[in-house]
Amino acid sequence: MRGTPPSERLRIVVIGPLRYPLRQPHAGGLEAMVWDRVQQLRQRGHEVTLCAVQGSDFLEGSPPEFVMPGVQWLSDADASDTDYPVGYVKRASRSLENALAYIRRHADRFDVIDNHCLQGPPIAAAASLGVPVVTTLHTPPLPEMLAAHAASIGSTQRFLAVSAHTARAWRQHGVHAEVMPNSVDLDRWPLGKGGDALVWSGRIVPEKGTHLAIDAARMTGRTLVVAGRIGDRDYFDQQVAPRLGGDVRYVGPLPQAELADLVGRSACALVTPLWDEPFGLVIPEALATGTPVVAFDAGGVGESIAPLPSALVPPGDVRALAEAASHAASLGSAHPETRWLTRRTAERRFDAQGRAHALEQLFRQVVDESTTMEISA
Repeated sequence: MRGTPPSERLRIVVIGPLRYPLRQPHAGGLEAMVWDRVQQLRQRGHEVTLCAVQGSDFLEGSPPEFVMPGVQWLSDADASDTDYPVGYVKRASRSLENALAYIRRHADRFDVIDNHCLQGPPIAAAASLGVPVVTTLHTPPLPEMLAAHAASIGSTQRFLAVSAHTARAWRQHGVHAEVMPNSVDLDRWPLGKGGDALVWSGRIVPEKGTHLAIDAARMTGRTLVVAGRIGDRDYFDQQVAPRLGGDVRYVGPLPQAELADLVGRSACALVTPLWDEPFGLVIPEALATGTPVVAFDAGGVGESIAPLPSALVPPGDVRALAEAASHAASLGSAHPETRWLTRRTAERRFDAQGRAHALEQLFRQVVDESTTMEISA
């Protein structure tokens, strides 16, 4: 459906997450997903205006009010994915409020807001913006967002959740969301030839369990390549760095094309969440390359995993992870066709083009409902 007719084009504001720019190498799965979303919608002919941290791609044409301040740490040792530098939250909140005020003043320029911000203001302000809001829930319930939802009296905004697990968690707090899993651009995650080594990719933070992937890989006797941004320096220095060397190699954060090549040349991808993972974008990314995934069964991970040779094991069970990884790697080597079958699973379940079409349908429904309410009023 590329080349959407002008009469069907939507004027969409995408509000990205604060903290990190949307650019490669991606800071994490959330940033990668929103980056893909903007690109897909633009390729399909829609007018997408991005509100995101300065330094992000796709900000050309955005008003100055849509350029958010980025996080700046005094040193790399202070950097964290869970805390903010002193004064940042107040500065970022003020910028976000200015962006919402711009939307309110120019509501006739936009059809729908696609919100991926993890802060409360877009939710709290939804009823007053004059533009319908669709918020995607990427995380477990966050107090600020729950408070904003409780304060959004008169709002008819819609919520999407990246997994059924995430939807259930928010529903317990009175937020009802439709499930729309994340997707991957299959053209940018091509089928790979496989190899002998294991791979782990993602943010290097305690809840992602990188150190346990290393321990499991050593039990298999296979090489492990670790790729990703260090999101918690203390965790990396204390739990990951001492385990590196020999058959375990850290290659840092990689641009998407290089990461896809690495994953596609691997025998198996290890996914080791030690929290209730809302989705786990690294899973469909690996499946798209044909690489099987062995993962801890935590949160929404089980909704993303493919059939054999991929497998789920109990959270934190390193020996079970090692055994399953050895089996998946050996099965893939003995039966190369399993890579093609794994790829087919990703094509059926996570194709970005199909997800973009579903999103378009949802946006049009939201716009039509909003127009009907205005006429009725």
